[in-house]
Amino acid sequence: MFLLFLLCIPAFAAAGPNIVFILADDLGCGDLSCYGGETPTPNLDRLAREGTRFTQAYSVAPICSPSRAGLITGQHPARSRITSFLQTRKGNRACEQDDFLDPTAPSLPRTLKAAGYRTGHIGKWHLGGGRDVTNAPPFSAYGYDAAFGTYESPEPHPEITATNWIWSPHDPVKRWERSGWMVDRALDFLRDAKGKASFINLWLDDPHTPWVPSQAASSEPARARERKPNLRDVLVEMDRQIGRLVDGIREAGIGTNTLMIFMSDNGPLPTFEQTRAAGLRGSKLSLYEGGIRVPLIVWWPGRVPANRVNDKTIFSGLDVFPTLAHLAGAANMPPGAGENLAKALLGESPQRKTTLFWEYGRNTNSFAFPRDAFHRSPNVAMREGKWKLLINADGSASQLYDLTADPRETRNLVFRERKRADRMSKAAVAWRKSQPGQGSAGVTTR
Repeated sequence: MFLLFLLCIPAFAAAGPNIVFILADDLGCGDLSCYGGETPTPNLDRLAREGTRFTQAYSVAPICSPSRAGLITGQHPARSRITSFLQTRKGNRACEQDDFLDPTAPSLPRTLKAAGYRTGHIGKWHLGGGRDVTNAPPFSAYGYDAAFGTYESPEPHPEITATNWIWSPHDPVKRWERSGWMVDRALDFLRDAKGKASFINLWLDDPHTPWVPSQAASSEPARARERKPNLRDVLVEMDRQIGRLVDGIREAGIGTNTLMIFMSDNGPLPTFEQTRAAGLRGSKLSLYEGGIRVPLIVWWPGRVPANRVNDKTIFSGLDVFPTLAHLAGAANMPPGAGENLAKALLGESPQRKTTLFWEYGRNTNSFAFPRDAFHRSPNVAMREGKWKLLINADGSASQLYDLTADPRETRNLVFRERKRADRMSKAAVAWRKSQPGQGSAGVTTR
């Protein structure tokens, strides 16, 4: 009888929950009302009330492609030779990077697939494909069973890519309908699971510009679209669609066995006088806090504590891979730069054991951003406990901040904390030298 029972268990059945990883695009902490933002986001606020909200979460990089590479691989993106947003072949050479993510690199979806999960990618990819890069590997090469990609992917879906660009008025699914379309695909994927655990990357392309919240806005000149009212409408719609997703998961009867993570790939741009960055210095394209500190909300009814704010644990996008692999019961996980911080999701406040490092800026031509000198950072950063150091790869322009006392990075303590600054400076420069790729070239970035 026991043998018969064993034979009835599906092969490679996953031991963990369904996992839905939602990645917003260019979303700042100040964009959400649960983080003090002006725009009402009641559904994400509800997610935070029913789960845990983190206040010291970081993206892997201050721009999309390297940030996403770190999420997928659990490694610093330069290990995959990705240092900026992936673009044309010429532009990629200027940024000293490859044309796509190496499919032999460690892969979160491949690891979860080996653990018995159905794996799907829905939405923005931006890890290879688009423009003149026609040889990017298919989604299956990274371990996905199904994928619905946008233009910047190897397999763009025709309903959202009628033309050879990121979006078009000719797309069957209009710009303001895209988040809803992606949520529909995610719900379909979960409903088709037939009892098998699912992993979904739901990578939205909101609230990245252009902000086109309606048919009327689609006829506005490009510059006119980048206004606060349009951003507000885009955020409201994104929030509404996440509410639909949560309601759909509950209606499917899988709410108590679904872990949902909501995060952003990097900080906002434009910042509207830093309001979208919650007053922090910097923006997308900067290693100051406004460019890399991001919202993080975790929801898993009955497992993740409700109405909790974790302001102690420093969580990085590098930690997503090892943390989710642990919760999924995955084995033989390859080494990476991230930590398994499952305890932080489940109610504890563990202290980070490893130092965090970032880079943005391989040369002065391709990386001359942001334009505002005050918010343009040195090209290497590290965080060690409450201390954050920024420095150029050549050892110049060092800055040291106590983020507990000075989260807006206004008081450089390099001279007051000389021994600490010298030690951290050496560590940051050595780390940068250990990363693949050297040299310089030039191209403009979008």
